[in-house]
Amino acid sequence: MLVFSTCWNSSQYQEGLSMLEEIADLGFEYVELSHGLKVSMLPGIMEAVDRGVIKVAGVHNYFPAPIDEMGDTPDGKPFTSDRPEIRRHAIDLTKKSMERGAALGARYIVLHMGTVESIDSKKAHDELRKVVSAGKIGTREYADLKGKWIRKRQNKAEMYFARCQAALNQLLPLAKDLGMVLGVEGRSHFDQVPNEYEAIRLMDEFKDEPLVRYWHDFGHIQRKHNLLMAHHEEFIASVASSIGGAHINDVKWPLRDHQIPFYGGDVDFDCLLKYFPTGIPYVWELSSQCKDTDIKLALAKWKEKFPFTLK
Repeated sequence: MLVFSTCWNSSQYQEGLSMLEEIADLGFEYVELSHGLKVSMLPGIMEAVDRGVIKVAGVHNYFPAPIDEMGDTPDGKPFTSDRPEIRRHAIDLTKKSMERGAALGARYIVLHMGTVESIDSKKAHDELRKVVSAGKIGTREYADLKGKWIRKRQNKAEMYFARCQAALNQLLPLAKDLGMVLGVEGRSHFDQVPNEYEAIRLMDEFKDEPLVRYWHDFGHIQRKHNLLMAHHEEFIASVASSIGGAHINDVKWPLRDHQIPFYGGDVDFDCLLKYFPTGIPYVWELSSQCKDTDIKLALAKWKEKFPFTLK
């Protein structure tokens, strides 16, 4: 089914009803309540659901935003943190997000798991960004730099992968009680957990748990594809049987994601969607800069090209 994320317009509203009415006007029947929503928006969201303005398909952790965080910070309390108290807090907040989402009809929750914290991510990103900005993707200089940081990540990654796995095991009992899918999202940065190899491994670890699924973000993985850090189609083919949902957005070269499909991006939806099952949420997750008129035009084209995503 097609779903639309509130990340597009949530920052423009102080209450939830008008926010969801605008999304319904785009032509969407279902919504994903994304991270960054204020607690004060809940009454309006509940009213919109009660009045049948829109239906809630799922939520994105954390929902609503933690009151001790400033702004929209879905990665502020990672499950992989080096600090045990943060890991415990992340589990507690996620359980509350699941319960609040389920009360509104949500059948899934999208999770950011965390990062390999023991490497200097800022330094890595700054160095890589400098080489990319100089147009050196694919050069020996870029390959050497990329390899250096990937090796550093790999040398420290096992502990963080174990924490990711442990968090899912802690959340699974509540997921079973609520009938809610835990969607482990593919991320856009090389230091984030899980990377593509870890996602395949993680899904194999939970292959007998249908409520633990991989959540594909087309924009995130295309960014890595553009940086020669992943092969989008090969990865999708490897994890296809575990896909539980997707975030639909395009990427303008090399890293500008959350763009509207069919508006000059690099994601080859015709090629990639052949690996995806019917009956899962296909969530349009777009930048607040995207215009409503363009979204409506793209949505009409999407429905014509990919009718299986409507089911």
